[in-house]
Amino acid sequence: MEKKEYDAVILGGGLAGLMAANTVAEHGFTVAVVSKVFPTRSHSAAAEGGIAAYIKGNSDPNDDPDFMSYDEVKGGDYLVDQNAAELLSQKSGEIINLLDLWGAPFNRQPDGRIALRYFGGQTYPRTRFVADKTGMALLHTLFEHASGFNNIDFYPEYYVLDIVKNGNNVNGLVAMQMKNMDPIYLKARALLIASGGLGMIYKHTTNSYINTGDGYGIALRSGVPLKDPEFVQFHPTGLYPSDILISEAARAEGGILKNNKGERFMAKYAPHKFDLAPRDIVSRSMTIEMREGRGFEGGYLGLDLTHLGKEYIMDRLSLAYDAAKTFAGVDATEEMIPVRPAQHYFMGGIDVDITGANSDLNGLFAAGEAACVSVHGANRLGSNSLLETLVYGRETGNTMVEFLKNHKNVEASDDTDKILDNAYKYIKRENGEHFGTLLNELRDIMWENVGIFRDKNKLEDAVRSIKKLKERSLNMYVTDKTTNYNTEVFNALETRNMIDVSLAIASAALNRTETRGAHFRDDFPERDDTNWMKHTLAYLADNDIEIKYKPVIVTKWKPEPRVY
Repeated sequence: MEKKEYDAVILGGGLAGLMAANTVAEHGFTVAVVSKVFPTRSHSAAAEGGIAAYIKGNSDPNDDPDFMSYDEVKGGDYLVDQNAAELLSQKSGEIINLLDLWGAPFNRQPDGRIALRYFGGQTYPRTRFVADKTGMALLHTLFEHASGFNNIDFYPEYYVLDIVKNGNNVNGLVAMQMKNMDPIYLKARALLIASGGLGMIYKHTTNSYINTGDGYGIALRSGVPLKDPEFVQFHPTGLYPSDILISEAARAEGGILKNNKGERFMAKYAPHKFDLAPRDIVSRSMTIEMREGRGFEGGYLGLDLTHLGKEYIMDRLSLAYDAAKTFAGVDATEEMIPVRPAQHYFMGGIDVDITGANSDLNGLFAAGEAACVSVHGANRLGSNSLLETLVYGRETGNTMVEFLKNHKNVEASDDTDKILDNAYKYIKRENGEHFGTLLNELRDIMWENVGIFRDKNKLEDAVRSIKKLKERSLNMYVTDKTTNYNTEVFNALETRNMIDVSLAIASAALNRTETRGAHFRDDFPERDDTNWMKHTLAYLADNDIEIKYKPVIVTKWKPEPRVY
């Protein structure tokens, strides 16, 4: 197997990975960025509505970083580590100004300052944007900047199999080139996992097909826990029937959710914030409306933009207009867009501290959606995901720089052949369970039993069923035996990761006997700060999940009723 050595290896070429790569490379260290797609196809590009930031002199005069942090803590239903939220807010303006300096084409106010709009759960408007294509614009800006370094090597369309360890030290990773299955060992002292989310474990998701939770699965197999995996966000406005995201920007610009009676039903559920209540509240409210017969046939509600006028829609919401026209046959300037909730984001992730470092494996770091810092707690506010990727991508990059200055190389590991054999077994096996059967069953289980509304019976059934899938996956095989763009093999490897991550989510959700943020238990409908003001740590233990806890960091804001 080919072997190359770097100071740091970064798994993921999205915003978090690229920001960290820029930061590490600026200090002269060699960096490898490994991604299963070309970096500008990373899912960061799918973030549409904007990026939150308090900018002194370009924010509401009543706003400040403390207000921003408070909104994050309240939005996350008080499971947020408040020191992390404060850092996110304090660094937000600095990050926007940096991206502006690097050429990000932000929308402008008439006086030339960066424009801003309201997003759900914000006391004051602070979301900066590039129409409704913000993630795409920022990703191209960052990739262009990273491409200027001669000490960053990119490995696009390489699939990472597992972390290589030497004792309790990171020793790099083993990846496989997807066009021909040629393996490579990328040896490094520091490893950053910035591989994004896991939406494909759900039947309905706004995520792209690449979001299969690979980083989470790799971490679990290496003995690293996922923090707060029970907290999965469902976005209110997935386009019916494709589940393509209709950005929260549509409601931020004045779009109104309506039921089949033409009622603005959010006035009933969130009388102060209406359609811009936090996403968990809006998604549950929409589901209740449909359950009680006020949805449209097929299972959706309407998002009305018609009153905004065609010129405004085409200027500010052109992507939403195009998606509705292309994938639902709806002209949003004349009729309502059909929408329904769909899985969107994972508040949980690889357990790291405020510096981005993991304490279970020396030299392991995580950032972006792959990590749980935790700045989002039980529910992420819209436009905070892009901000987290950049702020904590840079913070984690700086932590990696200090680590590299103080830690020498460790000896190469002999785990690489074993990692490769575990990947090849699917192609060597002649029969058994096809990955497609297992994956379809998994996605149904997660949507029906570990979705927007949960209870003990559903979650117990999910845990039992996923454990059976995990046992069956030991006999997983693929029908394609070639090495030329064998997508089946990589689908099987993704399925292995998705099963493990789903087991962690379902087990943690069953264990947490309260309602908090996006985790809503019909059988425990109230938040329980006495017993559950703590983070879950979920470890993979053979065919089971072992759960431990760590305290939530509280600096200024004590839990209070979450009313919008």
